[in-house]
Amino acid sequence: MKKLSPTQIEFLRRRQFAHVATVNPDGSPQVTALWVDTDGEAVVINTAKGRVKHRNLVRDPRIAISIVDFENPYDSLTISGRAELIDEGAVDHIRSLQEKYHGNRDFHLEPGEERVIIRVAPERIGGSVE
Repeated sequence: MKKLSPTQIEFLRRRQFAHVATVNPDGSPQVTALWVDTDGEAVVINTAKGRVKHRNLVRDPRIAISIVDFENPYDSLTISGRAELIDEGAVDHIRSLQEKYHGNRDFHLEPGEERVIIRVAPERIGGSVE
């Protein structure tokens, strides 16, 4: 596992959008824009169980994440590794992301929706944010 620098941790804690790539069953890439954060060691994102990215990660945990700074698009961070799927605390986590991005914790869950945290400990780190 690679270690995130203090600058990279601060970058991930700001309101940025991440483009997350997983691998479809046929080997083609699947990319989704998502809210992103960090626990100080890994990248943490959130999704609903059963979505394509979740199904892909259950089958193949390889994942790549690209983040470009809103204010300076020449600042970027790329992280790749293997996803760890965590059920515990996933609803609270999506509500904390809602608060980070929208200033409130009023994230609406669909009936029967189950959330999962996707935690990615970096195996490779790139980009201009050091």
